[in-house]
Amino acid sequence: MKNLNQTSLEISTMGLGCMGMSEFYGQTDDQNSLRILEEAFDSGINFFDTADTYGLGHNEKLLGQFIAQYQNQRDTIVIATKFGIVREQNQDGRRIDNTPNYIRQACEASLTRLGIEQIDLYYCHRRQTEVPIEDVTGTLADLIRQGKIKSFGFSEISAQSLKRANTVAPVTAVQSEYSLWSREPEQELLQTCSELNVEFVAYSSVH
Repeated sequence: MKNLNQTSLEISTMGLGCMGMSEFYGQTDDQNSLRILEEAFDSGINFFDTADTYGLGHNEKLLGQFIAQYQNQRDTIVIATKFGIVREQNQDGRRIDNTPNYIRQACEASLTRLGIEQIDLYYCHRRQTEVPIEDVTGTLADLIRQGKIKSFGFSEISAQSLKRANTVAPVTAVQSEYSLWSREPEQELLQTCSELNVEFVAYSSVH
């Protein structure tokens, strides 16, 4: 276990990405997925990653079922979810939305699906370049003050944008693909995260 930078949250060194439990990798089975979540938690993993776009909300609802089974241990389960990729039911395609009103609405919807009162780590899933990152960060800082989220971060962000965001409010984490095949974070992002005391969370690390 380790402390998640700039928070009081204790997280397992390895987390569990839950996207495939809802779509993209073939057929899914909720009961089997719940068993996997339970076994992961029982083995010491307490850091679970999801997003509102995974399964069009299904993945958050699935995690909500899991969390409900461990209500007396809620403080030991760390949930990271994301906003920003908007998909409509029964429609192809997607759009990116980082506007303040959308962020607030997305946060409330995620809280409802997860069945929790506060999101531990709330990521901006993808950036909408038309919306200044300072506005996005300010909105997320407001959600912290309102008690809706404990901390926030960005998924796939440049080092320059991270520096701009961190001048508005402390960024807790950056999530980015990092593996033997994908080394881009080494160019500048890892160093910037270290300088700003921002947690770097690697995804698809075994691809």
